Amino acid sequence: MTTFEPAADAVPAVAGAPGPADPPAAIATDNLAALESEAIHIFREVAGEFDRPVILFSGGKDSTLLLHLAIKAFWPAPVPFPLLHVDTGHNFDEVLAFRDHVVAKYGLRLVVAKVQDWIDDGRLEERADGMRNPLQTTPLLDTIAEHRFDAVFGGGRRDEERARAKERIFSLRNSFGQWDPRRQRPELWNLYNGRHRPGEQVRVFPLSNWTEADVWHYIAREKVELPSIYYAHRRQVYRRDGMWLSEGPWGGPRPDENVHELTVRYRTVGDGSCTGAVESSAVTVEEVIAEVSASRLTERGATRADDRMSEAAMEDRKREGYF
Repeated sequence: MTTFEPAADAVPAVAGAPGPADPPAAIATDNLAALESEAIHIFREVAGEFDRPVILFSGGKDSTLLLHLAIKAFWPAPVPFPLLHVDTGHNFDEVLAFRDHVVAKYGLRLVVAKVQDWIDDGRLEERADGMRNPLQTTPLLDTIAEHRFDAVFGGGRRDEERARAKERIFSLRNSFGQWDPRRQRPELWNLYNGRHRPGEQVRVFPLSNWTEADVWHYIAREKVELPSIYYAHRRQVYRRDGMWLSEGPWGGPRPDENVHELTVRYRTVGDGSCTGAVESSAVTVEEVIAEVSASRLTERGATRADDRMSEAAMEDRKREGYF
C-alpha cells in the first residue's frame, strides 16, 4: 500500500462529464475520481450514522481496496472501526501473511472468526466436498452479534455476479442477518437510508459501481500493495471442474487428477478448495489490466467453484446471511 496523503473533501459529486475530444486516459481518470469520491463519501456517511461499523477483510484485492479507501477517508486520523476476517482455515498462506502485514503496518484492530472453532465445538460440520466457503455464514453472523456490529462493509461489486447486481449500496438485513431483495430501499442522488430496528444490521458496499477493470486501474494509479498470488508465479496445480486448483489441507488431488507445475495467478482469493487459478504470464499491474480487459468472464465466474453449485448459489447464501 502507498503512504496516504490527506484526501480532498469527498462530497457526493460526480466528476464533470468528459467531452468527445478528451483522450481515453482523461476519461479513465475522471471515472476513477468519481468512484473514489463516492466510496469515501459512503465511508464517512456510515461513520456518522452508525455506532459500531466493521470492515470485512479477507486480504483479497477488493477488501484491500476497501481498506485503502477507508484510510484515505479518515486520514490523518486512524480508521475508526476494526477489520473482521472469517478465516476458513483453508486460506492461502500468502494471503494470511499479507493480512497480518497490513494490520501491523497501519496499527489496525483485527477480529478473526475461525471456521475451525465452530467445527471443533459442533456448531458446524465439515462438508463432504471439503469446501468451507459455504460454512462462513454462521461464524460471520455469530461474530456480528457478539460484537454488536450494526454496519458491515463488504467488497462486493455488482459486476461480479447476478445476485450481487440486485444489491443496493446500503443493504438492510433482518435480525437473523438474512437478505430479502424485496426490502431493498431506493437510493437516489447519493442519499442512503441507514435506519434499522434493534438487532437488524446494514451491509454496506462502497465498491458496488466499480468493475474489475476499475479496481485494477485504481490499484495501478494508487500503487496499492496486494498479495503476491495476484501476479503470475509457478505453482503445482491439478485440473478439476475446468479449474486449476492448488494442493493444500483441503484435500486433493484425487487419484485420477494429475499435478502440473504451471505459471498461474489468482483473479480472486478465497477458500483454497474452491478458488481456481488461471494460466497467466502477467507479473505487473499493467499486464494484469491488459489480461482482464481481454477476458469475457468475471473473476468469480471463471474461478469460484462455490458459485457453480447452482444457478442461484450466491443468492441462496445471501438470503442466509452471507455477503
